[in-house]
Amino acid sequence: MRIGLYPGTFDPITLGHRDIISRAARLVDRLVIGVAINRDKGPLFTLEERVQMVEAECVELAQRTGAEIIVHPFENLLIDCARDVGASVIIRGLRAVADFEYEYQMVGMNRRLDSSIETVFLMAEAQHQAIASKLVKEIARLDGDVSGFVPAAVRTALLKKLGKA
Repeated sequence: MRIGLYPGTFDPITLGHRDIISRAARLVDRLVIGVAINRDKGPLFTLEERVQMVEAECVELAQRTGAEIIVHPFENLLIDCARDVGASVIIRGLRAVADFEYEYQMVGMNRRLDSSIETVFLMAEAQHQAIASKLVKEIARLDGDVSGFVPAAVRTALLKKLGKA
């Protein structure tokens, strides 16, 4: 069984994340969405809220792709999380050259920690390349329309969290 791990903070999950999840699910038998705790980023949503949003968004994606999609929170090293879930591949989404430079360093470190786990990059579809959770939160904070960047249920949760619902 091919198991892939797609990690991120998903604060919140965006249409770009959904695009990568959908495409990654076609490459593996089981896709584990690793929701990182990552206190250093100071997430807007709690871990439980982020896990619930990702799970809700993955139901339809799992049905459509036929892949098993599991949501797994983690706080340890990414490579340790990959080992914990039995992943042989880590899937990372790329939006721009700046993403690649950061990810290139991460791949090098991860390969030194465990050379048996590969990393695969998927380019975001053109219409999703500018979407970043950080920017989505900023747009919502400033009363901009984020409906073109996040699923409807996530938009509702985001506006509620910001006291704008």
